[in-house]
Amino acid sequence: MSAPRRVVTGHHADGRSIVLDDRPALKSHAIPGATFHELWNTAGSPASIAPAEPQEPTERPLATPPDPNGTIVRIVDLEPRSRSPMHRTETVDYGIVLAGEVVLVLDDGSETALRAGDVVVQRGTSHAWVNPAEEPARMAFVLVDGCFTEELRAILPAAPALFDHALDE
Repeated sequence: MSAPRRVVTGHHADGRSIVLDDRPALKSHAIPGATFHELWNTAGSPASIAPAEPQEPTERPLATPPDPNGTIVRIVDLEPRSRSPMHRTETVDYGIVLAGEVVLVLDDGSETALRAGDVVVQRGTSHAWVNPAEEPARMAFVLVDGCFTEELRAILPAAPALFDHALDE
């Protein structure tokens, strides 16, 4: 699958709306079984909105989770017959299946089949993604920095979270 198109708006010197950038995602990173296309991220909340971006927000190591109080928007292409490792991040993630089919696998052994148009709200749980089909699948993800409550932290297994580092390392 080709890199998704990203259209970024901003403001003209007189305050009118304009398109600042219109091109395929600038940063993609392939790992075994998947390709991550970084589209945008914010470094805090509320997000700073200026007439134009002072710098390209994807010009940083491709990382999960987002910066403190930040967000990440990315598209992930899952190769046919692929499976991610089981992982958990301290985030709330909105996963939208755009094409193909995927299976959400949780650490309790449950599997939930998802098709184009389905949305998963992932709330800091251990999970893996499986593409059981012979065709690629594409998902959009919005990751929002989160904070486990002390109540949850006390009952979580001690398993290390994967993807809590830069993917470029």
